[in-house]
Amino acid sequence: MEWLKNYWKKRQEKKRAKDELKKNRTRAQRAWDMFENLLFAAIAALILKTFVVEAYTIPTGSMENTLLVGDFLLVTKFTYGSTSPRYIPFTDVALPYFQLPGFKEPKRGDIIVFEYPGDRDKLKSDEAVNYIKRCVGIPGDEIFVKDKILYVDGDLFTPPKHMKFVNPTITPKGISNPRIFPRLSNFNEDNYGPMRVPKKGDVVELNIETIEQWRTLIDREHGKRVVTFEGEKVKIDGKTVSTYTVQKNYYFMMGDNRDDSADSRFWGFVPEDLIIGEALIIYWSWERDLDFFPDFISKLASVKINRIAKLIY
Repeated sequence: MEWLKNYWKKRQEKKRAKDELKKNRTRAQRAWDMFENLLFAAIAALILKTFVVEAYTIPTGSMENTLLVGDFLLVTKFTYGSTSPRYIPFTDVALPYFQLPGFKEPKRGDIIVFEYPGDRDKLKSDEAVNYIKRCVGIPGDEIFVKDKILYVDGDLFTPPKHMKFVNPTITPKGISNPRIFPRLSNFNEDNYGPMRVPKKGDVVELNIETIEQWRTLIDREHGKRVVTFEGEKVKIDGKTVSTYTVQKNYYFMMGDNRDDSADSRFWGFVPEDLIIGEALIIYWSWERDLDFFPDFISKLASVKINRIAKLIY
């Protein structure tokens, strides 16, 4: 046992020497050590937030009753392939970015966080903002809503468990909603389609009747306004065309609160490169509209215990 005593003695001597060294360090050295620790923690948190998981707060009721206003979520960013930062922090200034391989492709039924592509007829969103919706259509699917009921490729889309309707009235087929996508269609939110979700490599016909469905998508794929008309001829970058080959895969998103959701029915498809991650779990939930002060007690009392640590599906 002598070797064990010697080992322990040497260990204690090293510890005392180390403690003495720490004691004799200057205030500037101690401050530098603290700064190094904080910097390491900040870098680790940034890497975790960028490539692994990110927190997200539900701002609207479009996903009720699956997700509620005031729910705080964790979103896995590596599921579909993490990307480096897309914008300079705290600004809308875009950065060149790269994407890592994902573990799977988005599938029907996934609840997905994505960067809003922009209003129906705009080249891009006015600001960098994230949305959360349920993916109901993948590339190549045909979307059809009949009297509020969703069908995909002719089959009933299994209604989410907590999906809801708030408006009992059904807008009849053929009565168009001027806000609906695509522009000048005779669709409305209750009777929509059929509409094919674009798939990379699809060759679509372009003419005076179909161009409104494809104009914004084509402009966005080129990053600028390229679609023009000359009489009844459609031109892309000044060249007369009759077809266009889709360059990306797209997805169709809808909210579970079907009558109160601004989704793909209103602003169109979500391209694959704007998908951020998959919603995983609710880690906290309370009433968002209550202030900490002077309603601190009421804020704490509003915590929804039954929603904490609830998996999202």
